[in-house]
Amino acid sequence: MSQTDAGSAKFDELLLELRDLVENARTMPMSASVLVNREEILGLVDEIFAGMPEEVRHARWLLKERDEFLASARREADDIIESARVQAERMVERTEIAREARRVSQKTVDDADAQARRLRLECEDYIDHKLAEFEVVLERTRQAVENGRAQLQVTIDPLESEEPEDLDGAGFFDQDE
Repeated sequence: MSQTDAGSAKFDELLLELRDLVENARTMPMSASVLVNREEILGLVDEIFAGMPEEVRHARWLLKERDEFLASARREADDIIESARVQAERMVERTEIAREARRVSQKTVDDADAQARRLRLECEDYIDHKLAEFEVVLERTRQAVENGRAQLQVTIDPLESEEPEDLDGAGFFDQDE
């Protein structure tokens, strides 16, 4: 199991534990509310928040690596182009060599740009995949919360008429009569 799968599993476990706490909490009499241990719930929520950003941090790290690679490739390409320019100026009479240097430097720039595009697309795919997984987890959590709330709903039937029945038809009872 990869670290990402383990982190996702831990995240899922924490959400299930939170759901169980809410589902199994004691209900307050004559209310849809439940009694939960605040410290226990807040502790779980803190753990969930601590577990969530790992994939986001990994994605940000990939983006940073991509940017550093692009900067390095551009510096390397600039160095190669400058080197080729200096070399070409020294060998003006050898146009074939100058032409080859330009071709190699352009190929290096093209290769660096292609690799940068590939890395960017891979990063975007990775982030999209992680966001899709997170969306699924959030949807499951939302559904679980919705189901839990639906189960906790208490409906109160209206009471039957509270007026005393008119036993003798007089409508009013007078004890002095």
